[in-house]
Amino acid sequence: MAAKVHQIRVEHSPVMYDVEPIRQDEPQHLTLLELVEAIADVTDDEQEIIATVFHMLESGSVKLTGNFRDEPVERLVS
Repeated sequence: MAAKVHQIRVEHSPVMYDVEPIRQDEPQHLTLLELVEAIADVTDDEQEIIATVFHMLESGSVKLTGNFRDEPVERLVS
């Protein structure tokens, strides 16, 4: 059975990305630096990095460890 693919439009970009969701029972635990570096490996666009970090934290697909683990998401991306 083929995995379901979601298309995600990035508001500031005319590019459409096909993203295959990864199903996990538990979110990945990363530091904010690890998360930003991982996203920066695939884009140099700062706005896209911020939007992706916000989405991943808001959706619960990642949880922060380290210094920012208890910070509200809105404060991290403001």
